[in-house]
Amino acid sequence: MSERMKPNWTAADIPSQKGRSVVITGTGGIGYEIALEMTRAGAEVIMAGRNRDKGEEAIRNIKKMIPSGNIHFEKLDLADLSSIKDFGQRIRAQRKSLDILVNNAAVMNPPKRIVTKDGFELQMGTNYLGHFALTAHMLPLLKQGNKPRVITMSSVAHLSGVINFDDLQSEHNYKPMVTYSQSKLACLMFALELQRRSDEEGWGISSMGAHPGISRTELIPNGAGKNSPAGIVRRLFGPFLFQPAAHGAWPALYAATAEEAKGGTYYGPSKMNEMRGYPKIAKIAPQAKDIQVASKLWEESEKLTNVKFI
Repeated sequence: MSERMKPNWTAADIPSQKGRSVVITGTGGIGYEIALEMTRAGAEVIMAGRNRDKGEEAIRNIKKMIPSGNIHFEKLDLADLSSIKDFGQRIRAQRKSLDILVNNAAVMNPPKRIVTKDGFELQMGTNYLGHFALTAHMLPLLKQGNKPRVITMSSVAHLSGVINFDDLQSEHNYKPMVTYSQSKLACLMFALELQRRSDEEGWGISSMGAHPGISRTELIPNGAGKNSPAGIVRRLFGPFLFQPAAHGAWPALYAATAEEAKGGTYYGPSKMNEMRGYPKIAKIAPQAKDIQVASKLWEESEKLTNVKFI
């Protein structure tokens, strides 16, 4: 752990974000908590999600707590490349720069294989490829940002993940948790590779990974369902094992706002094998550090999503 990193950092330690702008994907759970705290700190917040009603409700709730908050909703479906492209064009038309992008939204463990509009397996398509494409569309704005940062959410599940180029979309062998782990490994590899490319190309972007530990969100019910094995575990043991979503947001908030946070770093909770606690530098699986695989995954992702990082 960095000696300069505050040991018991919480959202109360977020420095003023006045004058800074942030796009956050996801309108519930961790995304909601990140949006709330960034709004509280004075940032201009764009909350992006596929469900307008849910997004507008989240914003109403945040504005009840922070009436002066500068936050609005934009429609974005990460499971649809045309929606991502439209979002990018809209945001680039609205503004000249962006300071922070938080790639947060996710789906987890659908019991049966589902595909996105573009034919990707839903977890790889939403969690990873959608955010890969979104970041490319935001890159021109980020390059004009003030000390720009990109935070991409991974998971403790990345530790068991493997990038299977022979079956990247799980067409031949779909196992929900195996596919989820691959998607979250891809997210972390993307965060690290984005930092390498930013350094090489002089983009000036700090790219970081983060994970929320095991938090009480709607990720499992929305994916595997309330009556799935994971859903039952969450219902029975969640109050004891799972930390509040507000605490799960701390590692991403630290990465997004702390002056001492550094690009190319991965942040997660500090206790119970990174399941809960204050933010710290998290464990990166050896396979996530494979530069050759990361480069190949990047090139494959550019082809699949038809985007270029320029």
